[in-house]
Amino acid sequence: MKFAIQTRNDSLSDRLTDEAKGYLTDFGLVYDENEPDIVLSVGGDGTLLHAFHKYIHRLKDTAFIGIHTGHLGFYADWKPAEMEKLVLSIARKEYNVIEYPLLEVTINYRHTDKAATYLALNESTVKSPEVTLVMDVELNGVHFERFRGDGLCMSTPSGSTAYNKALGGAIIHPSLEAIQLTEMASINNRVFRTVGSPLVLPSHHTCILTPVNGPDFMVTIDHLQLLHKDVKSIEYKVADEKVRFGRFRPFPFWTRVHDSFIASDE
Repeated sequence: MKFAIQTRNDSLSDRLTDEAKGYLTDFGLVYDENEPDIVLSVGGDGTLLHAFHKYIHRLKDTAFIGIHTGHLGFYADWKPAEMEKLVLSIARKEYNVIEYPLLEVTINYRHTDKAATYLALNESTVKSPEVTLVMDVELNGVHFERFRGDGLCMSTPSGSTAYNKALGGAIIHPSLEAIQLTEMASINNRVFRTVGSPLVLPSHHTCILTPVNGPDFMVTIDHLQLLHKDVKSIEYKVADEKVRFGRFRPFPFWTRVHDSFIASDE
């Protein structure tokens, strides 16, 4: 079995990375950054996002495992003190693979047939660089509303606990194949009106955003910020691809939610 490690590059994460690499190679695993079967992410959820995008071309073949060296993360199951236990489980192949849905983002341009396509693990956002964002929102082929406001966020179920939650979106269990559209400071008055509520779309639906007042937009794909010019439309849907995680023990999603947002150290 081949493995690679993505680290947050702080002192604790780097130390754990060296330990994990030494333990795993002692058990006969091969360190391979090009074609790993498993990728250990040592840090936090941000570190795992970097690992996901680094190996996005190997989603069918690579499973991710998170070790958190900060606060409890939704993608990082293991604590630093559990490193030896984790290494033994990996060496013995005592784990199952679970899959979470991803978001597919397709950006079409006005003067070319070429399109840019991305996959997001958490979310994609759209904002206008200088003025209020004005977008026509089409759901499953039918015009739904004209949005005016700061921006729009489309998230995956596993990403529903991230930026989406901060925007007032619902928390969705990652076993559900869906995506969620949330608003950023929409303009609602006697003249302009939006639904004003997060929208959860099933896997067989698409959402298309069409610009009304300008062709240039700042688009994020997880932690990546990209300026796209001359945009004709932005299409969101549940991706055919999935992300794979190595799961060694039960860690229910709602327990993660409780531990991250409700539990205290008292």
